Amino acid sequence: MPILGFGTLIPDAAETLRATRDALKAGFRHFDCAERYGNELEVGEALKTGLAAEGLNREDIFVTTKLWNTNHRPDRVEAAFEASLDRLGLSYLDLYLVHTPFAFQPGEEQDPRDKNGNVIYDGEVTLLDTWRAMENLVDSGKCRAIGLSDIGLKELLQIYESARIKPAVIQVEAHPYLPETELLEFCKEKGIVFLAFAPLGHGIRPGLLEDPVILAIAARIGKTPAQVLLAWAVQRGTALLTTPKTADRARENFDISYLPQDAFDEINRIQTRQRLNGVVKTGIPGFIAKGN
Repeated sequence: MPILGFGTLIPDAAETLRATRDALKAGFRHFDCAERYGNELEVGEALKTGLAAEGLNREDIFVTTKLWNTNHRPDRVEAAFEASLDRLGLSYLDLYLVHTPFAFQPGEEQDPRDKNGNVIYDGEVTLLDTWRAMENLVDSGKCRAIGLSDIGLKELLQIYESARIKPAVIQVEAHPYLPETELLEFCKEKGIVFLAFAPLGHGIRPGLLEDPVILAIAARIGKTPAQVLLAWAVQRGTALLTTPKTADRARENFDISYLPQDAFDEINRIQTRQRLNGVVKTGIPGFIAKGN
């Protein structure tokens, strides 16, 4: 799996097409998708035309998508996987993730709510039930690896200890304000790829991109704050996802190099702690970007 990944959480269809092609042209070969994002068709089309334009083959890219919460029941997993594969126009997936460890009421409504506006959960299925259905996808040959997203160490341990096929990847929010050090060390010990999303803090301002430590390092080494944050993520042993919306930003995010050790250590000493995506603790539907 390429360390630098392009996340496709983009609400606008036309922007999805353009940004995905720009990312491919900039050098990205790892594309992270999800049923929940509602744009697998556009991503698939962009990859198809982009591969042809760049003279690349399907085998040259790594594509991930995710099982949404309403499809956790084992009898729904394969159908959801096949539907994603069809929308993406692919014959196999490199990686399929359980999008969150929370099961919602099964059905076509992705965000089922009761009359009081509360999420309706599915108490008839466990995460291990879902995982065993995911393992069957690997057996079928259409899915090369499986993993989990938005998960804490406690829940990961439960799956890891019971799994026939161990998680290959976990995808969680991680950045200097949420380093997830204990989880990262467990992944390193077990050979699990730790894939960080929101390494730039979702671009929220004020936030990581305006942190004085990050700004000072960027000025000192002649890099942008984004490049400093991405370099830190790679240097500590994680893969990462960004969602550049323009060709210039895609080139910037792809152009990173190792930080001097003193700069790396300075970032590790940042004391601010902030989680931007509450889904890990609450089960609320995942972070969906506004159209900006």
